[in-house]
Amino acid sequence: MALNVVLYHPEIPQNTGNIMRTCAGTGAVLHLIEPLGFKLDAKHLKRSGVNYLEHVQYKVYKSWDEFVELNQGVYAMFTRYGDRSPDQFDFTNPEAEYYLVFGKESTGIPKEILRNYRENCLRLPINDKIRSLNLANTVAVALFEVLRQQGYPGLSRSEPETLKGPSWLDED
Repeated sequence: MALNVVLYHPEIPQNTGNIMRTCAGTGAVLHLIEPLGFKLDAKHLKRSGVNYLEHVQYKVYKSWDEFVELNQGVYAMFTRYGDRSPDQFDFTNPEAEYYLVFGKESTGIPKEILRNYRENCLRLPINDKIRSLNLANTVAVALFEVLRQQGYPGLSRSEPETLKGPSWLDED
């Protein structure tokens, strides 16, 4: 089973850079569907805050149709038009390939796509003061809800020895 984050026409490089870091830290695969609002070369990625690019597995697609043709699994569409929250969706099947799909910052996922996945449209609950949360924040919240349901597979629950180690707080 793999966990996948899908960005449909992302526009803001800093958001995508932040999402790349989140994917690097969780082992999620990132799928980018063109057009992109930025360049993906090393210079531009570094400028948008991607310091862990060597740990990010990502793929780029020319269109939604190409993406769907090449990726079979369960699509969870994150949209302000969803009527269920992520905790109401079952992400626990260890055999499933889950794709968490997010739209572009300005307009989200097109209605034509959402209509095909109506039962899988999810919304992060927020009040009526704003339209939506920042894309990178939404991805992080959604991804960690899925990981919570799965018991955080392969993730460290304490500071790894390769960094400061789990006993760092006890050291003088």
